[in-house]
Amino acid sequence: MKSYTILKHSLLILISLVIISCSKTNDKILPKQKNITESVYASVTIQPDSLYQAYAIVAGILDKNLIEEGDIVSKEQDIIQINNSSPKLNTQNAKFALALTKENYNGNAGVLSTVEDEINAATLKYKNDSINYFRQKNLWDKQIGSKIAFDTKKLNYELSINNLKLLQNKYNRTKNELVTAVKLAQNKYQATLLTAKDFTIKSKINGKVYALFKEPGEIVTTLQPLAAIGSKNTFVIEMLVDEVDIVRILDNQKIIISLDAYKGKVFTGKVSKIYPKKDERNQTFMVEAFFDIAPEKLYPGLSGEANIIIATKENSLIIPKEYLIDNNKVKTDDGIVSITTGLQDLGFVEIIDGITKDTYIYKPE
Repeated sequence: MKSYTILKHSLLILISLVIISCSKTNDKILPKQKNITESVYASVTIQPDSLYQAYAIVAGILDKNLIEEGDIVSKEQDIIQINNSSPKLNTQNAKFALALTKENYNGNAGVLSTVEDEINAATLKYKNDSINYFRQKNLWDKQIGSKIAFDTKKLNYELSINNLKLLQNKYNRTKNELVTAVKLAQNKYQATLLTAKDFTIKSKINGKVYALFKEPGEIVTTLQPLAAIGSKNTFVIEMLVDEVDIVRILDNQKIIISLDAYKGKVFTGKVSKIYPKKDERNQTFMVEAFFDIAPEKLYPGLSGEANIIIATKENSLIIPKEYLIDNNKVKTDDGIVSITTGLQDLGFVEIIDGITKDTYIYKPE
């Protein structure tokens, strides 16, 4: 009985040693040689290219939305009308005032026509008084006639000259005043036209209406957007990259995208723009990219994830990350040794120096 008990204990010890030995063997691996790709993770939001919000530059009451959500619009097309009864009246009044000033300047019954008639009459009188004066002067030079007659003719002649000059000055002055009045009326009319245009919101791009924020009858201010318009077919991939990774991002780097709306599908693209300002709220930077081949249907606000490819190496020596100790050491048959690491992905790390493909490494306990 005693020898049976001893044998039983010996078997238990042997089984335990075998289990421990197998466990240690299972935790022992050799590095592998395969391709490795290092990437930076980013959250993704899809937005139309050139997306912008349309604002009014005047306050008022929304009269009507001239388009609907989903409509295709062209550049400078009217999209929203704000009530503009008062500006319309001002424009009409300015137009009437402009027409009146033009009539005064150009019309047959204009002020200039009256002055021209006065000049014509004064010219005839001047010519007549000139003839009479020089005729009387010739007679007086020959001592014919009286001094009173000569002086009278001379006075009439000089008065005619002065009157003609005054009328000509009056004509020039009146003409300048009328030209100025026409220009002022024209400017006022143009200003009222611009003011009236301020009550009509136009599209700044050829694109698609993605949202309307106000209904007819609602109050419009200059601080609230009225519509969101963006590209119809071209969409931008907006990515939020952590500040610790942003220095590794470059233009034209390849990205791998997965969208929640397209489960199981992977899309590719390239980095197109890196915004230099950090968002202090979430400590991230905005990075934009475009699809190489976009999904068939996209909508603003679709979300997903992306990996921005930083570097790729072929036939690299790699080990699982869980076998690392303090990020730069591994456990081998010779004890713990230091290593030099290279590229990393989610599960593996590249080994540059310290061990070879024939070095067994152990998973840390």
